[in-house]
Amino acid sequence: MEEHKHERENLIIVESVWVNGILTPATLSGDGKIRWTENQERCLILEKEVLGFVVEGSKIRIKAVVEKESGFSCVVNRGIRVRRDFVFEPLSQESHQLWCQKLQECIDSLDRPRRLLIIMNPFGGKKYASKIFQDEVEPLLEAANVQYTVQETQYQLHAKEIAQQLDLSKYDGIVCVSGDGVLVEVVNGLLQRDDWAAAIKMPLGIIPAGTGNGMIKSLLDSVDDSCSVTNATLVVIRGHKCSLDVVTVSQGQTRFFSILMLAWGLIADIDIESEKYRWMGSARLDFYALLRIIYLRKYNGRVSFVPAPGYEAYGEPSNQSGAHPSKLHICGQGQEDTVNIGQCGYQGPPVSLNDLEWRTIDGPFISVWLHNVPWGSEDTMAAPNAKFSDGYLDLIIMRDCTRASILASMSKLNDGSYVKLPNVLYLKVKAFVLEPGQHSDCPTKGGIIDSDGEVLARGEGTYKSERKRDLMVYDSIQMTVDQGLATLFSPVDIIS
Repeated sequence: MEEHKHERENLIIVESVWVNGILTPATLSGDGKIRWTENQERCLILEKEVLGFVVEGSKIRIKAVVEKESGFSCVVNRGIRVRRDFVFEPLSQESHQLWCQKLQECIDSLDRPRRLLIIMNPFGGKKYASKIFQDEVEPLLEAANVQYTVQETQYQLHAKEIAQQLDLSKYDGIVCVSGDGVLVEVVNGLLQRDDWAAAIKMPLGIIPAGTGNGMIKSLLDSVDDSCSVTNATLVVIRGHKCSLDVVTVSQGQTRFFSILMLAWGLIADIDIESEKYRWMGSARLDFYALLRIIYLRKYNGRVSFVPAPGYEAYGEPSNQSGAHPSKLHICGQGQEDTVNIGQCGYQGPPVSLNDLEWRTIDGPFISVWLHNVPWGSEDTMAAPNAKFSDGYLDLIIMRDCTRASILASMSKLNDGSYVKLPNVLYLKVKAFVLEPGQHSDCPTKGGIIDSDGEVLARGEGTYKSERKRDLMVYDSIQMTVDQGLATLFSPVDIIS
């Protein structure tokens, strides 16, 4: 009885209206739900399904995105979402004004973004970004009455320059229609501004239009939603936010800010060296993975890390106090994107490495992989236990294992179950240092260090090593985590 009484008291509007040409009792409740009867009870949830509305004379056209398979019940299930309009026609002018007023008040209370900068990469993935935006994203933004400015990237690091020079007061968020690479550039650009502390709070969104799409896959999968353009656009329109850890990758005075991953060994070799087979499409990764497993490489080297609570038994105690590797503070020789200590911009998390307990693991290694979010791409769950803002990186190491066990691991990447295999070491770390070495069977050749899909450093004799001038040299690289530094548009609000 009390529950029904509360529901009645929560109703803002209770009256009969025409809905899609049918006269029916309708209600608008204080929790943002519109209910009416049309053969069966129908329900629209303003926060999740309603984009906006327009007035057409005596009619009110409510623009929505609803579950195709589950009808329009209040229970939101995973399914394909489709655009649909619902035309309400109140029976009097007073009623019409009340519906418009209360609908607008409900939508305004949701704190949705009203002005967005859209950064579009026309060269990413299958080069469909422009078509994806025009056909799928733009109609939803316009239905939600979101104003937007579109800027296409024209060259590598253009998105970084845009973020560095942007007048942030003009926008409520930045949305990247691309793969993960443009999002990474934007984060680096924001953190290299004089006003980085305020700039990095700008909410960032991503619409999948690239090759990997690991970040948006991780966000949507966290609420069991499929990774689609429509779902990703709705995430932005709804305006919910979550915090995201940012990793400072440093070598001497050179810094790069990572939000996804760092790889060395097998994973990096597959990712970067398979570029020579781009004509094969996405099959190039599977093909080259098989090739690299057949002709398996192992790399000498060492990793040092500060374990998260519960992982202190992994590795061996460091034989030095403080930040373990003696090469931590070598001078970087990168030619681009250098952030010098003492200059403007973010300098890394305020953590004293000298006060931490370091552990080490020596090679040779087949693969060293660190992840900040669960998914590396739409079909690769690299780190099933990763969280967006826990202050830790998930570290995955493969050392002594057969080719058959590596193949078994690779076959389980789509659901993350590979981390349970005995040949895989999986732990969480607060800080990390990689001391990369040479190919164990060919001491004249080094490896590739890949972060967020870009090469940070290449050893001698690696793919394109004679032509590339990378950000860092093939030597010790340090990673530290700043918990919840950046902000993403998210399916649900999670702010640390």
